[in-house]
Amino acid sequence: MARSSVKFKDTVAAYESLSAEAAKGEFAPVYLLMGEESYFIDALSRQLASTILTEAEQAFNQITVYGRDTEAGQVVNLCRQMPMMGSREVIVVKEAQQMRGLDKLALYTAKPSPTTVLVICHKEKTVDKRSQLYKTCLSGGRVLESVRPRDYEIGSWLTQHVAARGCTIDRKALAMLTDHLGTDLSKIANELTKLLVSLPEGARRIADTDIERHIGISKDYNNFELCRAVARQDAARALTIAAHFARNPKEHPLLVTMLALFSQFRELFLLNYLRWQSRRKGVPMPGDGELMRLLRLNNPYALADLKEAAAAWDNRRVFAVLGLLREYDAKSKGLGAGGATDGELLRELLLKIFTP
Repeated sequence: MARSSVKFKDTVAAYESLSAEAAKGEFAPVYLLMGEESYFIDALSRQLASTILTEAEQAFNQITVYGRDTEAGQVVNLCRQMPMMGSREVIVVKEAQQMRGLDKLALYTAKPSPTTVLVICHKEKTVDKRSQLYKTCLSGGRVLESVRPRDYEIGSWLTQHVAARGCTIDRKALAMLTDHLGTDLSKIANELTKLLVSLPEGARRIADTDIERHIGISKDYNNFELCRAVARQDAARALTIAAHFARNPKEHPLLVTMLALFSQFRELFLLNYLRWQSRRKGVPMPGDGELMRLLRLNNPYALADLKEAAAAWDNRRVFAVLGLLREYDAKSKGLGAGGATDGELLRELLLKIFTP
C-alpha cells in the first residue's frame, strides 16, 4: 500500500473542520475515523456521541459496539433499523480494525440510511484506500485520517490547544511538558486538563512553576535547561544537570536528552549555513517568520536564543558535536559503551562537547 501523503497539520485541520460542523449541528450519515493517532479519533467520536442526540434520546437511539465482538452484518442491521421516539439513531463502532468482514460495511455505506449516523473508529492503521468501504465513506460521508505528529510538531499543536482554552503557556513550560510526555497527544491532553483545573482561579498563563507543582517535573533540572546551558557554553551548569539526570535515570531517559541536544545543534547548523549562504550569494537572510518555518521553531523567543547561541558555535564545531551525538546515541544503545551507565555516557559526551 502506498504511503499516506497526509501530514499532521492536515489531520489537525480536518479535525477542527469536522468538530466545527458537529458544533453547529451539521452531521454526515457516515464517519470513518482512522489512523495511528488515537487522540483525534477519540475526541471526535466523543463529540459526535454527545451532540447528535439529546441525553434522553441516547438511551433509546444510541448504540456502541466493539469490532472484536461484532460482525459487519450485525452493524448493518443496527444501522437499518428505525429510531425509537426520535428522528435519528447513532451507531458507534469502536476498535473497528478488529472486526471480521469489515469491508462488508461498504454494502451499507454505499447507500446509508438518512435516519442513522454511523461512526466507525478504526485505530492503529488506515483502511485500505482502494477498498469500497473507504471510497463510499469518502463520497457519501466524512473521513478523518489521523496521523501521528513528529516531535517538532508537538510544540505548535500544544500552544494552539492551550490557546483554545483561553490560556497561554511559557516557552520553558512548553518544553518541559513536551520533553516529559513525548508525542503522546492523549497523555498530553489529559495532563493539560488536570493542570488547567489546578490553576488558581482566573489564571490564564501556564509557567514552569505550574508544571513543576502539578506534574512533578523539575523547573531547574530538565532538557530545556540542559540545552540552554550547553548553548551558552556553561559547562558547570550543564554537568550539574547531567548529575541530577544520572541520579534519576527513569525520569530523564538518555534517548530523550540526546534528541533534545541533536535538535538544538541541527538548528544551529542550519542557521549558520543560511548565514554563510547569504554572505556568499550576497542576498538578505530570510526574515524571522521564514526562519521559524525552516528551523521548525514554534515561537520568536526560541529563535532569538538560537541566534544568540549561533554566534558562539561555528559550523565546524557544530558538525563535530553532531558527530559526537551520533556516536553516543550508538553507545546508549549498547554499541561500544563498555558497560558505562547512561549518566556516565552523558557526562562523557558533555565533556567532549565543551572541549574544542
